[in-house]
Amino acid sequence: MLNYKKVNNLTGWLVFLVATLVYVLTVEQTASFWDPGEFIAVAYKLQVPHPPGAPFFLLIYRMFGFLAFGDGLQVAYWMNIGSALFSGFTILFLFWSITLLGRKLFQMKNGQETKGHTITVLGAGIIGSLVYTFSDSFWFSAVEAEVYAMSSFFTAIVIWALLKWDVIEDPREENRWMIFIAYLVGLSIGVHLLNLVALPALALIYYFKKYPNPNLKGGIIAMALGGAALIIINNIIIPGLPSLAGSMEIFFVNSIGLPFGSGIIVFSALFLGSLILGILYSIKKQKVILNTILLSLTFILIGYGSYALIVIRANQDPVINENAPKDIISYISYLKREQYGYRPLLHGQYFTADLVEQTEGAPVYLKGKDKYEIVDYNLVNKYDPNKTTILPRIYSTQERHKQIYRSKLGLSEGQEPTFGDNLYFMFSHQLGHMYWRYFMWNFSGRESDFSDAPWLGIADAFSDKFPDYIKENKAHNNYLMLPLILGIIGLFFQAKYDPRSFYVTLMLFLMMGVILVLYLNSPPVEPRERDYIYVGSFYAFAIWVGLGVMALAHLIGKLNKNLAVAGVIATLVSFPVPVLMAQQNWNDHNRQGRYFSVDSARNFLASCAPNAILFTGGDNDTFPLWYVQEVEGFRTDVRVIVLSYFDTDWYVGQMTRKVNESEAIPFSLEYKNYKKGTNDVLYVMEREGLEAISAKEYLKLIKNESDLLKLSSSNRTSINMVPARNLILDVDTQKVFNDGLIPEGMEDLMVNQINMRVKGSYMTKGSLMLVDLITTNNWERPIYFNNTSLATIGLDLEDYVVMEGLTYRLLPVRKPQEARTELVNTDLAYKNIMEDFAFRGMDNPNNYFDDEYRRFVSNHRSAINSVAIALLDEGDMEKAAGILKHGLTVMPDKAIAYDLANGQSVPLLFEVGEDDLALDIVEKISVKSVQMLDFYIRTGRDFDREAMISMEMLRYFVPLLEERGYTELSAQLKKDLERFLGPDGGMNMNRR
Repeated sequence: MLNYKKVNNLTGWLVFLVATLVYVLTVEQTASFWDPGEFIAVAYKLQVPHPPGAPFFLLIYRMFGFLAFGDGLQVAYWMNIGSALFSGFTILFLFWSITLLGRKLFQMKNGQETKGHTITVLGAGIIGSLVYTFSDSFWFSAVEAEVYAMSSFFTAIVIWALLKWDVIEDPREENRWMIFIAYLVGLSIGVHLLNLVALPALALIYYFKKYPNPNLKGGIIAMALGGAALIIINNIIIPGLPSLAGSMEIFFVNSIGLPFGSGIIVFSALFLGSLILGILYSIKKQKVILNTILLSLTFILIGYGSYALIVIRANQDPVINENAPKDIISYISYLKREQYGYRPLLHGQYFTADLVEQTEGAPVYLKGKDKYEIVDYNLVNKYDPNKTTILPRIYSTQERHKQIYRSKLGLSEGQEPTFGDNLYFMFSHQLGHMYWRYFMWNFSGRESDFSDAPWLGIADAFSDKFPDYIKENKAHNNYLMLPLILGIIGLFFQAKYDPRSFYVTLMLFLMMGVILVLYLNSPPVEPRERDYIYVGSFYAFAIWVGLGVMALAHLIGKLNKNLAVAGVIATLVSFPVPVLMAQQNWNDHNRQGRYFSVDSARNFLASCAPNAILFTGGDNDTFPLWYVQEVEGFRTDVRVIVLSYFDTDWYVGQMTRKVNESEAIPFSLEYKNYKKGTNDVLYVMEREGLEAISAKEYLKLIKNESDLLKLSSSNRTSINMVPARNLILDVDTQKVFNDGLIPEGMEDLMVNQINMRVKGSYMTKGSLMLVDLITTNNWERPIYFNNTSLATIGLDLEDYVVMEGLTYRLLPVRKPQEARTELVNTDLAYKNIMEDFAFRGMDNPNNYFDDEYRRFVSNHRSAINSVAIALLDEGDMEKAAGILKHGLTVMPDKAIAYDLANGQSVPLLFEVGEDDLALDIVEKISVKSVQMLDFYIRTGRDFDREAMISMEMLRYFVPLLEERGYTELSAQLKKDLERFLGPDGGMNMNRR
């Protein structure tokens, strides 16, 4: 007879080894795009990441970084291995959770397990856990150093621990396990808060065990209490205790006059004293439930104690110190994620609502010299009450979001949305597009990795509708809906034979999926796909997939009367499901050989002169740069400034300190001029007869807090203005020329004044500090912008920048109006791209390059085009041809498909006499474009940005080819083009 416990343990560890091996073999070898670059950098030196932080994650991953043994180039790999290991443990606890639920479903008693029951339950655990192992979203997070792998581990071990607690009969052991679970929950807070969402579902386990005759009312009360536990931890313990401590601190310091920290000391003494007295009271009075609750709270707080790391490290002023939460006030703001704004949940405005009133809310404090000073007031927005609703889903008043709402809802300009439109958006976009589409990606299939790709079904596997560019996409994965079908079978099987556990699993599925969607209340567009948020829901469905194997075994057992044989057959029949998923997903989840996330960051920094200042636009532009500087130690002389952070006082303050090899940034303004609540927004109020103002004089007025700039304000804070849109910077041309700052050949373009023209109706603090930086710097340090920061700054500087590779250097030269591209320092840009840029693995068609890679590759290709154009304008045909061919060599179509930038290089290749290369690009792009447009029209799909670009590429190629004498090819493309155009020459949207 099989020893169930031993076999269950050994099989679980075997599944763990399989999963871990898969993730180790496919792990990213360096820092990925998006957040991993930041997390690796802050974990490596224990710095402060973006709110609300992940201190326990940082501590653990720092230890994985030790395995690099001081080799900075290996740190990212070993931290990624950490995610692979935590993901393997997630699969282990999923396996054991499925077998625990399987035991319960079969009502197996300890020591009385039959051979048939054992084989069937183990088969369910193997299939369910392997399906999740190879699922799209979980595998994605398993191979990079992000919080979601470790967060999934905590979710898995907490669910397993509750299921384990459920089968324990000794009350003393029960309480120990409950305290252990509380400690896990506390630790998980220091990783990610998503784990807390499972608490209402897990409360059902407690209810079903403690109340032998459950009913609907009791179940609802149990879930409500679980929800209360969630609220207590998420809203009271995490931000609430520090907020209470902060209020007491302000009272003791401001009202009583005690020194800083006195309120926190008193609060800590009172709170901890009360907690200790409560525990002692529960022991003395033998109140077991109270004792368990208080001990559980204590261990949650012990786990939560990892957050002390954030304050401790913030006060050491590390290089990366986001929000600088050094004191209780800034720490509360950090925990509450106040920088991310507010999303209405139960009641709020429609996107068409007008703001009718702004009132002062709670004061905003800042630590001063002797007390906490009120620097601003939180504004409470009141919208037109006739344009508000319950459960607001179409709430964002950003102009871009408004346009998307109207497009998705079919509303014309000026047409008011209805509550029906509100619900339609919730079901079709937030639930349909932003959740169920992701769910089907994981258990049915995915069309591609292109933006907003739909899911695939069984029919799609046998359809010939997909063009080659989709079928050849490595993320074109079809599982024939087999995992979905197996999961649905398991769902009904559990519902029939173990309804109590079914309700637990269902609540896990809904809480970490549908309910989470409603809570997050996403805007109409995100910067990237957000499927990784909902892996907890997919985890719950994987349990049903495993139970589906038990359902098959149960059915087969009815026919052959031998459950052991039925279990083997059911497992073997189901085994192709995870195998199919592994086969379909391997090539787009294998991140071996990918380095361009780091190489592109190095290329940006390599485009800068020594001791430069480089402005970036946002997270994905910046995090890889942080990584290569802080971990790999590359070009630490360059000061990277994140434009979106430059609007905050803490970030400007950090720029005034020396960092690594980068000297402090020069500013003329003082802290009082840029502290929180001061000069956050400066409105443009053009005075009659004042066309322009000297930037230097304007800064003096700001510094001296001149009344000439004051505006009246409805609240208690004063607001300054900009009296003229044109801020003029005088240039000492002789000094600039003597210093050799003007590129050769641009001497005639030198100007003695730069007009820093303010865009829009106001200037932010960041724009003010940029004006100060440019003015005070006086051309001493090179100032650069990347493409996104140059496009988003509040000042119009595009005519005064010179491209030097991937970056644009601010110089006192002005681009002529007749120039066909930006100004380019051809010698320097050519050298940077040809000699200093890295493109490791970008020519390997076996490597997987997703949408983020394609975006950065397109930036590089566009940069090469710009340099080639400038070289042609200078008459240097040889260098122009060389750099164009270099781009096609290091980033060939066979590895990463030609894009818009390649299409724009076609006339350049013609111009340098490389007709064959030009025609090859035309052929590859036009074939894909025709396929795409034909596919979109045949399937009735809305034309997206990619389709519009395809249409424009065809339009672009037709006259170009005709002009070069390739009339036959031009005629063919023109004929193809006419199929997609209406009689008015516009796109024929109605053809099918």
